[in-house]
Amino acid sequence: MLEQVQAFDRVSKEELLKRIDGLKGLMAKEGIDFGVVFENVDKYYFTGTIQKSLLVIPVAGDPLFFVEKSVERAAMESPLDIIPIKSDKEIHQILHDRGLLDGTAGLELDVLPVSTFERLKRVVGFDRYADLAPLMRELRMIKSPFELTQIRKSGRMASHVFEAAKHVVREGVRELDIEAALVAEGRRLGHQGVLRMRGINREMNDMTVQSGFTGAIISYADVPIAGAGLTPAVPLGPTLKRVERGIPVTIDYGGGYNGYVTDETRVFVVGELKERFIKPYECALEIMEDAMAHVREGVDTTDVFARAYRIVEKAGLQDYFMGHGDGQVSFIGHGIGLEINELPVITARYKRVLREGMVFAFEPKFVFPGEGAVGIEVDFIVREEGVERVTADPLEIVCIP
Repeated sequence: MLEQVQAFDRVSKEELLKRIDGLKGLMAKEGIDFGVVFENVDKYYFTGTIQKSLLVIPVAGDPLFFVEKSVERAAMESPLDIIPIKSDKEIHQILHDRGLLDGTAGLELDVLPVSTFERLKRVVGFDRYADLAPLMRELRMIKSPFELTQIRKSGRMASHVFEAAKHVVREGVRELDIEAALVAEGRRLGHQGVLRMRGINREMNDMTVQSGFTGAIISYADVPIAGAGLTPAVPLGPTLKRVERGIPVTIDYGGGYNGYVTDETRVFVVGELKERFIKPYECALEIMEDAMAHVREGVDTTDVFARAYRIVEKAGLQDYFMGHGDGQVSFIGHGIGLEINELPVITARYKRVLREGMVFAFEPKFVFPGEGAVGIEVDFIVREEGVERVTADPLEIVCIP
């Protein structure tokens, strides 16, 4: 009955076991004897469900998927074999009986609170441990054909929302009203309702809408354009400011289908764009076109950043590139998948050779204090001979009469 009211693509057991085997290989190289997967997104990646559970992956042996609640729903969502438990206190005895407690445990140390770590230490029963998170991030960086299908479906959602924005952005309309209309449009298409971002104290809206000076307000978040939000409690996103003629409206939207997110930005303007923003936008377009012509498998991420920065310097816009002042960020691109801040990162310092199946958001943007921001963000799938766009809609500024 539940399947009749949901819309998602079920992941196969073969796909999940391939992912688990990939992690086993990485653990073996690092001397990790068994992995303990606790965090929701990681559990979803390896099991296909986010129920109250714990996944233990021995380097030698089959995975043990302990489910406390709801066993029935987990069985509907995951093709893996399930070990039902009434309490996580049962886990230690089961692992002990199977001889799986010797050696080093791998844990998601980047997101694991101390209190949860101590509880896992008691219920699993390990003495030695290492960080499992870098291995999982490495594994998740290359997307399978199944994952790429989910990302493309998320991208189609984003394209539809940007098309709808042409009928929503109007002079005098509040940023908040634009967001409300467009987020609702995405939800009607089946948007999952949240975007996930890895790390403590990291939060992300489905959409941010900025018009004028609100696009230049510096935020704690590691993003070039964040918006001011409605309250210091959530200092991101749209405000009550109204759209002005000639001032760019940036709409940064994340599609979300079956766990997989996309992240793209388009610019809209009522009337003719003010002169201040024309050259920066043309520069962003040039950077994007250069990337689409030169980025492919085998290219180093630092070279991608360097090419973009040379174009910025030639235009004399480096003081406003990817933010201004202490709000400038060091990257021009970031990986996407189940989370919005995956690998690879496109920056001057992070060397990584691009490989087929990597997916990243590329976002040349310019921010002018007190005035506003312009830029583009496009998602790319790395291919042998180039990059494949996730979306297909135009990148030029959309002019509203």
